[in-house]
Amino acid sequence: MDNNEIVKEMQEVALQMYKDDIEEDPEIENEYFDCSCCGEYKTMAGSIQYGKYRLCNDCVVLAEVGFKLNKFKDIQELIDAMEDKRLEVMCEFIKQDEKSVNN
Repeated sequence: MDNNEIVKEMQEVALQMYKDDIEEDPEIENEYFDCSCCGEYKTMAGSIQYGKYRLCNDCVVLAEVGFKLNKFKDIQELIDAMEDKRLEVMCEFIKQDEKSVNN
């Protein structure tokens, strides 16, 4: 299986997890959290808890592809690699918050 096939397979698995979560509990689509990986405010549907970190459905794909391709050994390596992305998200949130306060 080549890298593209692995990515496609993991995307399909993650999409199915998302759909399964909504089928089991339709309200989960309206429950949100701050993803420990990307830092974005995402729906609980399709998210997974990896130890002390909860990852959104998109980051679950990153994690599982990374594990499958041996890009990292544990979730902490992905969390560390995504630090800049989380900082960007926080900065954007602060900018938007300041705009709304000033208007």
